[in-house]
Parts: sequence; C-alpha cells; structure tokens
Amino acid sequence: MNTHTWLLAACLAASLPAHAASVLKPIEIKDAELATLRGKYVMPGRIISFGVVMSTTWQNANGDVIGARGTLDVQATTIKPQFYVQMIDQKGLQATANALAQGTGTVTGGAGLTTTQGVTQSVRAAGDYNTAYNNVDINVKESNSAPAAAAPQGQVLAAGSTISAANAAGNLSVSSTGGGVQMAINANNNQGAALQSISGAGLLQNATLLGGANAVNNLTQLNVVLRDNLPTAGALDCNLSQLKGLRNMGM
Repeated sequence: MNTHTWLLAACLAASLPAHAASVLKPIEIKDAELATLRGKYVMPGRIISFGVVMSTTWQNANGDVIGARGTLDVQATTIKPQFYVQMIDQKGLQATANALAQGTGTVTGGAGLTTTQGVTQSVRAAGDYNTAYNNVDINVKESNSAPAAAAPQGQVLAAGSTISAANAAGNLSVSSTGGGVQMAINANNNQGAALQSISGAGLLQNATLLGGANAVNNLTQLNVVLRDNLPTAGALDCNLSQLKGLRNMGM
C-alpha cells in the first residue's frame, strides 16, 4: 500500500464519529428476539405451482400389496385445493398363495415418535429379510408458466373423513384429521405396521416390521415451480439455490 493510500485511510478513520466503533460492536440477541424470527426462501408471488405426492405401500412375503397414493396440486387458477387418493391393491404373482407365518417379533418403546415436530423417520425391524424405505423428495424448478394440471385421479379426501381398504396384505386407512393427512397400514398376520402423515407439526414416516420378507415404502414428494420471468428473478435465484441445497443434503 503506497503513502497516498495510507494517508487516505487515516483521514477516513479520523472523520468517523467517536461512537462509530460502538456501532460495529457485536450485540447479543436474546432468545425471546430469536424466537420471533422466521426464515423465508421464496418471495411472495413467485410460487406459481405447488404440489404434494404421498404414497405408502406394504408388500408381504407372498407378493400381495396394499397401499395408497395421494396428490394435491395448487396453482394460481386453483379454486379449492383438494387431496385425491388412489388405492393400491395387487395380488401376489404366486398361483397359490402360501400361508403366511405369524409374525413373532416384538419392538419396545417408540411412543414419542408420534408426538415429534419437524421431520421424523423411523424403521424398527424384528424379523428377517425385510426392507423399508422412508423418503422425502423435493423438486424445485423455474418456469415462465405453471405446468398443465393433470386430470384428478381417485377419490376426494374430504376434511374429517377416512378412506379405507383391505386385502390379503393388510388393512389401510387414509384420513384427514387435525389439518393434515395420514396414511396407515396394519399388515395381516402380525407382520407389522406403517404410518405416514403430514400436517402443521411436520412430516412423520414410520415402519415397524415384526414378520419376515416384507417390503415397506413411505414417500412424500414436494414439487415447486418458481416464476423466472420477474424483473427481480435474477436477484431471487438464491432462493432456488437454497431449496436445491436442502434437497442435496437429504432434507
């Protein structure tokens, strides 16, 4: 740094008010103040399409499958958001189904798993040759317009109602309670249970396996489309990058 630069820096420092140093001093923020802060990734008006896809399936050792797939699609032209449910009912590939052995496994504890907030995922297995997956997928993209809305498939899940089904694999219920949606499966022959719910408290995915050779899948997929033709779209790109970052971290 040459002499002229040093002189300029000294003059600027001398011209600062005496209290300038206190302005730059870190100040501790109290917990009560932090509790009122909330983060936002997307500016209002930039989301032009938002969708949720939930699916829960259970396959037993004979290949029988029971489950459900629910979809919610919200766009600027949506008059009233509705959750549609499609039931999944598949028979095993075996010509003659073998008699399933009664599940004899036991698991203890876990009562607090249904009272947590945020994202909760758990797999508890007390049998052999089981597989279980709890997945959350976030898809974010930019577009000049919202994607064409697909024709609704399945039954409308009204607030406070329950849709039920049963087959050789177990019993399924999809219910809308407490401002959210829940999918629950109780497998036959004491093979176990699966639960998935999304509500204001967060996302819950549980699988408990007590028998053998079962396959359980819980999936929640969030699809977001952001408008990219706004004058400030470039400045708001950080929002999209942050959402993608959460997905890459597995959140």
